[in-house]
Amino acid sequence: MTSENIAAGENIAAVAHFAARLRFETDVSDVHADLEAGTPGVIVIDSRGDEAWRQGHLPHAVHLPTARIAAGAADVVPAGSRVVTYCWGPGCNGATKAALEFARLGYPVKEMIGGYEYWVREGFPVRDEHGVRARPADELTTPAGAACGC
Repeated sequence: MTSENIAAGENIAAVAHFAARLRFETDVSDVHADLEAGTPGVIVIDSRGDEAWRQGHLPHAVHLPTARIAAGAADVVPAGSRVVTYCWGPGCNGATKAALEFARLGYPVKEMIGGYEYWVREGFPVRDEHGVRARPADELTTPAGAACGC
C-alpha cells in the first residue's frame, strides 16, 4: 500500500491508533533513560512472581505481583506517581494485566513493552542476589556499541 492509497479517514484512525499506543506503552530504552535521568514521579512495577523477582529485576523496580496490586498499590506507589509495569517479556501479557489493575485503581500507567527480557537483551543492569550487573547487549536487539537511534 502506498501513501496515495490511504483515505483521509484511515489516516485519522492511524494517527489515533499510534498516539494511543504511545500514551499507554513505553519501551525499555525510554524507561532506562527516565530512570537514569531521575525523572520525578516515575515508579516501575515488576508484576512477576516471587521466584522471577529473585532471579533478577530492574534495579529501581518495586515488586508487586499482579494479584497483589489492588491490596498493595497504595502502600508502594506514592501519590501523584506515574506507574510503568513490566513482566517477563513480549510473549507474556502479565504487564498488560498489571497495567489494567493500576488503571482500574485510577493510576496513570504505561506498560513497558519487551519486559524484563528486552531490558536484559539491551544490556541494561539488573539486580539479583549478587548485586547489580549487566550482560552484554544482544546484537539482535541493539546494534553493537550504539542505541537504535529511534
